Amino acid sequence: MIRVLIVDDDPFWQEQLKKDLNEESDITVVTAVASKEEALLMIQERDVDIVLMDINLTENLLDGIDATRLIDRLTNVETKVIMLTSFQEPEIIVESFRKGATNYIPKSNYAHLVTSIREAYQGKSTFHTDIAEVLLSEIRLSVLTPMERQVYQLRKQGLNNTQIAEKLFKSLNTIKSQIKSIRNKIRF
Repeated sequence: MIRVLIVDDDPFWQEQLKKDLNEESDITVVTAVASKEEALLMIQERDVDIVLMDINLTENLLDGIDATRLIDRLTNVETKVIMLTSFQEPEIIVESFRKGATNYIPKSNYAHLVTSIREAYQGKSTFHTDIAEVLLSEIRLSVLTPMERQVYQLRKQGLNNTQIAEKLFKSLNTIKSQIKSIRNKIRF
């Protein structure tokens, strides 16, 4: 039996998740809590295999990511964390994995949740296409300097070289040089 802890401050999501997961013969919901403090306490008091973690548990704080880091650091715990959230910003996705998340599921892809729970329990992690694309993009962009990343992002937003130069207070030749370097590194 896969034991799941739900960590979400939204009562609607807590109830929906409990209802849907308890219909599965191999999954049981241990409990649902609304804060990282409660989550850490439950993990230490009860046997939990998988934590479904929302990212924003309080007003505009990314405390779900911090809770994931703390869970990952508990040495006596083999618990895996799946981020289940409405956030889809690349920086937040990457930071979640850096802090120890096993998977990241946007609430809009809720249909993949049960499969992801079973895979995480077995030590596997299959990413949804949207998340895989973000991670691949971040890997590709990791070879760029901070300045090149900035130019790349502005170019992706549709700005031309002159507009980028004006926005960044750089010469047009500097921007052209940056774009050439970006193309050499990532075939942009």
